[in-house]
Amino acid sequence: MNTTIDATSAQLRDVMAGVCTPVSVITAMDEGRPHGTTVSAFVSLSMTPPLVLVCLDRQSTLLQIIRKSNCFGVNILGRHQSNLATTFAKKGFDKFAQVPWTLHEGSPRLHGDSGWIACEVFQLVDGGDHVIVFGHVLAAITSETPPLTYHNRAFGTHAPLEATS
Repeated sequence: MNTTIDATSAQLRDVMAGVCTPVSVITAMDEGRPHGTTVSAFVSLSMTPPLVLVCLDRQSTLLQIIRKSNCFGVNILGRHQSNLATTFAKKGFDKFAQVPWTLHEGSPRLHGDSGWIACEVFQLVDGGDHVIVFGHVLAAITSETPPLTYHNRAFGTHAPLEATS
């Protein structure tokens, strides 16, 4: 049975690699120190009330910080920020050391992002090896910067199709 689960997980990973997703860095503060991690599992959920959701690994240090602080930021990366996506995907070092950021609505906001959403925790739901964090949106800011996307295990950005007649 474990072989089937492992094979199915690998197949799911391959299928999901073919789905274009936005690249975001989820951030929170812990005792005056910024923390963050790169995610691709982030979506808008509801407009009334305004809700988003993000999925974080159950073992994530950031998840524990969000549980404690009850708020988090969603930094939707711009197409020029693949280096930040890689930086925040790693563990074990000060990710904010060379990264410009400001505190906005209680959470770190990275400079140059495509969009910013400040949230308070609305609900936490177990989801397999992850926890689904529902965020009630407190503030949302957009920019003209095209977003960074992840597709087929590579960074890119959206390019609109030419109009057909």
